[in-house]
Amino acid sequence: MTQTLLLFVIAIALAWPLGLYLARVMRGAPMRGDRVFGLIEKPLYALLGTRPGRGMSWRGYVGAFLLSNAIVGGLTWVVFMTQAWLPLNPDAIPNMRWDTALHTVVSFLTNTNQQHYSGQAQLSYLSQMTGIVGLQVVTPLMGLALAVATLRGFFPDDARRSEGDDRSINVGNYYADVIRASVRFMLPLCLVWTLLLTSQGVPSTLQAGPTATPVEQGTAFTAQKIPLGPVAAMVAVKQLGSNGGGWYGPNSAMPLENPTPLSNFIELLGIVLIPLAIVFMVGGFTGRRKLTGLVFGSMLVMSVLSTGASLWSEGHSATAASPLLMEGKELRFGVDGSALWSALTTQVNNGSVNAMHDSLAPLTGGVAMVNMLVNAIWGGVGCGLLQFIVYLLLTVFLAGLMTGRTPEIFGRKIETPQVRLLALLILLQPIVVLGFTAFTLAIPSITGNSNPGFHGISQVFYEYTSAFANNGSGFEGLGDGTVWWNLSCVAVLLLGRFPALIIPLVVAAQLGAKRRAPESPGSLQIETPTFALTLIAVIAVLTVLQFMPALVLGPVAEHLALNAH
Repeated sequence: MTQTLLLFVIAIALAWPLGLYLARVMRGAPMRGDRVFGLIEKPLYALLGTRPGRGMSWRGYVGAFLLSNAIVGGLTWVVFMTQAWLPLNPDAIPNMRWDTALHTVVSFLTNTNQQHYSGQAQLSYLSQMTGIVGLQVVTPLMGLALAVATLRGFFPDDARRSEGDDRSINVGNYYADVIRASVRFMLPLCLVWTLLLTSQGVPSTLQAGPTATPVEQGTAFTAQKIPLGPVAAMVAVKQLGSNGGGWYGPNSAMPLENPTPLSNFIELLGIVLIPLAIVFMVGGFTGRRKLTGLVFGSMLVMSVLSTGASLWSEGHSATAASPLLMEGKELRFGVDGSALWSALTTQVNNGSVNAMHDSLAPLTGGVAMVNMLVNAIWGGVGCGLLQFIVYLLLTVFLAGLMTGRTPEIFGRKIETPQVRLLALLILLQPIVVLGFTAFTLAIPSITGNSNPGFHGISQVFYEYTSAFANNGSGFEGLGDGTVWWNLSCVAVLLLGRFPALIIPLVVAAQLGAKRRAPESPGSLQIETPTFALTLIAVIAVLTVLQFMPALVLGPVAEHLALNAH
């Protein structure tokens, strides 16, 4: 409990000034470091052929976002498919199979980092450093750029009209947003985290791993290759960028990736730091401090409830005394350390682990699933705020209907076109997740689960929930390295990422183009505790109750079955 409280206090204390700094970065306000940062940014703008001061309509912004994803994804797929013939491959790792390479590219392109491979055995140093780490740096900032553009859509008063389109508001320049956030925010922070992790013993080398002689000489193995590499840099960005994909298969349960209690705390802090900073960025960016209070208060309440439920389930519930639950856990981190990590890594769409989620208590696994279904308890970099905005808009619409008022937010009416888009986004999640889960469970030859009982249902449901939420963690008793799992998860990853980023921007641009009516005493006040509680209730209805049958058939039924024995 002490670790949990200390983590939240330090994270909030660091996130507040970091969020204010990020607001200045994304506004493009003059800064002391402009001359230094400009040396990096100006050549990049010239290479891309863009002017940072030139605004875009939402259509231009989305087009640039999709084009950049297609180009970066295609180049990365080529690297994975040809890594055996490229440099920086001292361990002679072969090329990736086409479907595994495709899944890996889409997984990291969508900021999910769902891994159907073991990194130290199937990726070369070059693939890790360029393909994996490169995507881990840029993809979260693509999400941040879309979130900032959405805020500009809601508050367009000071924005110019976009060039070539007098009807559309200026939501900013996509390339400038990504580059500024990368150069001035993410990369300096990653450098600090890399140095901190290296100081704790996380490997940082380009040399091939050493060969060790096993202690027990009677085994068939006379030597063991210990894989190393520039691990610290990847671990830093995997946590700070809500990525989660590790250098090693066991992720942060591996001593080389997470060697000490201090490295464990540093990585936990990295998971929540930037999502928290983005919450504090909202007030500084929009000028509405109370809006930050609404977002922060709502997310904090949900986070405390989720974290408390995980700690209780793993350490104090009826199944907690079972010695079976220690399977897959690191004794050096303990039960509370494992439960805390599982809660935070699924509240943020991070997905890294310091214990195997497949071995968690059934209800702890259920809490993790609920966190991912909500996907807005802090959430990922940018995408968490966007998902919260979707819930906010739906709550305003429902509250307006219940009170007999015209639904409006920030002085602009929410009408049929906006509600249709929001409804599409909300319905997409159950259709995709439950549809793929049912189909996969109906055909045992493709399921690949290691447990035919209630836990087997949880394994499949968790995998697709994690993919749609762009989380990436998994119940790793699942045999997911097959063509079916790779291709089906590719579809779920894409459907979970792109509509969730694009639709809120479209809605915000539509609202921003409307005439703003001055707020009156009759207007719905959203920056209040009452509205925050209503918002949390709506989130619970749209997630927990909507997926209650799947949760009952999986973790709840497994919990009851274990108690019966």
